[in-house]
Amino acid sequence: MAEILKQAVPKAEVAASLDQVRQTVTGVIADIRERGDAAVREYSGKFDKWSPDSFRLSAEEVEKIVASVPQQVTDDIKFVQEQVRNFARHQLDSMGEFEVETLPGVKLGQKHIPVQATGAYIPGGRYPLTASAHMTIVTAKVAGVPRVVACTPPIHGEIPAATVAAMHLAGADEIWLLGGVQAVAAMAVGTDTMEPVNLIAGPGNAYVAEAKRQLFGEIGIDLFAGPTEILVLADDQADPFVCTVDLLSQAEHGPDSPAVLITTSREVAEKTIAEVDRILPSMPTRDYAEPAWRNHGQVHVVDSIDELYELADSFAFEHVEVLTAEPRLALEKMTQYGALFLGEGTCVSFGDKVIGTNHVLPTRGAARYTGGLWVGKYLKTVTYQEVTDTGSQALLGRLCGRASRVELFEGHARSGDVRAAKAAGDELPWNHA
Repeated sequence: MAEILKQAVPKAEVAASLDQVRQTVTGVIADIRERGDAAVREYSGKFDKWSPDSFRLSAEEVEKIVASVPQQVTDDIKFVQEQVRNFARHQLDSMGEFEVETLPGVKLGQKHIPVQATGAYIPGGRYPLTASAHMTIVTAKVAGVPRVVACTPPIHGEIPAATVAAMHLAGADEIWLLGGVQAVAAMAVGTDTMEPVNLIAGPGNAYVAEAKRQLFGEIGIDLFAGPTEILVLADDQADPFVCTVDLLSQAEHGPDSPAVLITTSREVAEKTIAEVDRILPSMPTRDYAEPAWRNHGQVHVVDSIDELYELADSFAFEHVEVLTAEPRLALEKMTQYGALFLGEGTCVSFGDKVIGTNHVLPTRGAARYTGGLWVGKYLKTVTYQEVTDTGSQALLGRLCGRASRVELFEGHARSGDVRAAKAAGDELPWNHA
């Protein structure tokens, strides 16, 4: 049986806080549908204190901003983007197109067509999240998307130069200094100055996530996103200091980011809690990390490794870090997670920032039914079929007629009858001409 040493606030409290978000987002989207650019400008001024002549950066402006970024930052961006690009290419190579002849003259095939226009939302606000540009833009370009519109908000009224550089180097076709619901809605429904896109990807705050949720169906999205989550799995060999640092590394994303420890060792659990109390007060990002740990942090002690993995799967968390003697056992034992980080040498922050796998991952239990953003998300896997053999045309035509009439679909049946008549001279008793 699991023993809970630290528990999160009740889920009902979290749900209640989302109601106001939903109402606000609904109103903003409706307004932008009706008033277009005027509404976008009004909300950008209200929420971001940003209302330039044009939200879209010109090529000259982009060039000037990129040139202002320190060379080491530019070099690091290029290195990380190459890691993301390389992994996405391997993903693309794993996706096969094929054509197979299933009956004489019956050819069935599968091919992949890139989405023609995508939006990449790169969060800003407090943090300039350059890494999100790598994940959403580089991956889309590897898939072959011809038009990528990238949006990021200003930070305290200033242009986030490093983020703009990351967007440009990743291959964005349009770069807009525009954030929040107004950016998502503009990309989705279009305005006089922005052509709409077909799919939007990228993380964001609760308002951005809700905007994507409400617009899904009208456009595609990468996934339904919530606050960043980390689950650390530890045995009695784990270092409580490492557990603490890694839990807090994700808690700093926002005040609603869950950070959970499950361990087979009560000693590790208690020492981790003590280490959090020691380290958290001096963290520069304490104003986010502290309420995240206070309200959404959890610590569970279990009796065995099997119970540890069983409980871990029930969380279906975004990030799962495995600090055990045999970390690769998680690959066999677990089925519900966004991404695994195996062993003390691997941390969630590697995945967030530098290692090359995509950091746009399922949250709020969505790992029960989906993985994270990947190159295949930007591809439409479509099928085609061709029947050229008259014998197969007759066979399938007669079968189609019988199968359709079982379902009372006479129109479908007649389409099959016509093929059998054309191929083999079958009669058409329903054709009285």
